[in-house]
Amino acid sequence: MATVKTKLNIDKEALKEIKLAAVAYSFVNKEHFPTEEAYMAEKEVEDRAQEVLEEIKKLGMEAKSYPADQYFLTNILVDKPDVVVNLVDTIRGKDKLASAVPAFLEYANIPYTGCGTTGMVIGSNRHLFKELLDYNKIPTPEYKFIKDLRSNTAPSFEPPYIVKLNESGGSMGIDNHAVKETAAQVMKRVEELQGDYKIPVLVERFIDGPEITGIVFDDGKTRHVFLAEKKYRIKPDGKHEYTSIESYDIPNAAKFKFVEEEQEKKVAELCLKAFEILRFSDYAKFDIRVDQKDMTPYFLDCNPNTALGPGDQPMTQVMHLHGVEFEDIIASLLGKHVKSPARPKEI
Repeated sequence: MATVKTKLNIDKEALKEIKLAAVAYSFVNKEHFPTEEAYMAEKEVEDRAQEVLEEIKKLGMEAKSYPADQYFLTNILVDKPDVVVNLVDTIRGKDKLASAVPAFLEYANIPYTGCGTTGMVIGSNRHLFKELLDYNKIPTPEYKFIKDLRSNTAPSFEPPYIVKLNESGGSMGIDNHAVKETAAQVMKRVEELQGDYKIPVLVERFIDGPEITGIVFDDGKTRHVFLAEKKYRIKPDGKHEYTSIESYDIPNAAKFKFVEEEQEKKVAELCLKAFEILRFSDYAKFDIRVDQKDMTPYFLDCNPNTALGPGDQPMTQVMHLHGVEFEDIIASLLGKHVKSPARPKEI
């Protein structure tokens, strides 16, 4: 179990070169989102962007925020910031369009923090994520991809099941009744989700066991792995431990603690492998469940653009547990990119 505080690489000389740092964040228009829950989940990015802006100013540099609306490209080209902190999760309410932001910044040769175009495309598609894990022999639960209602047939694996949206981040679509015990319940839930969101869904075997949050952070010299076990205080359905959309409104619904030593090394190695094969960069969050029967760590989810901010975001909490403060996170990211406007070509 980790007890040593981690020190990130921070290029202080590079930070002095920054005249203007930009914070890009999702433009949230209610009419772009399929449900009130989806709208409210993304709305928080506006406040978080301002918090990041203030943290950058504390480093002694000018900073300005930019919503990813119809004027975003023009405003960035006019102001020409030295580096962009990319917090954009959705464009016009769609997760899969968020990869347009790093694509534009690469085209304009403007340095930015966070994941590149390829990793963003993979990270916003759970089916593609799981296919790549399977191919590279990284454990992930059995699943069934349902593109539309024509393929809404019973899963071929054993219960319990959990139904997830294929292209939506976090716990969107996962409510207090998300875990199902029968195929009939699953097929009904698939129909409900596709009716509300109009996108493909996944039916996945639900893994009972300890949940580990894995953070990979690349500071330019070292790829650090920060692990924490997520200890739940509540069971949304009274039976299973998981994060439902309703649990976000419950204070201290879960807390983080250090991972047991016997799991730490294996899970850390798998996180680094997944980070590489999924073409992620800078940082990413992985959700992992350890099967109580055989102690296999199963990768459930990934987020290459996980919430970055000084508040109670999972990445911030996990890194804080390991002795890393947000001021060092943002300083490391900014210093890493300001002197290297052209990223290596993505493969």
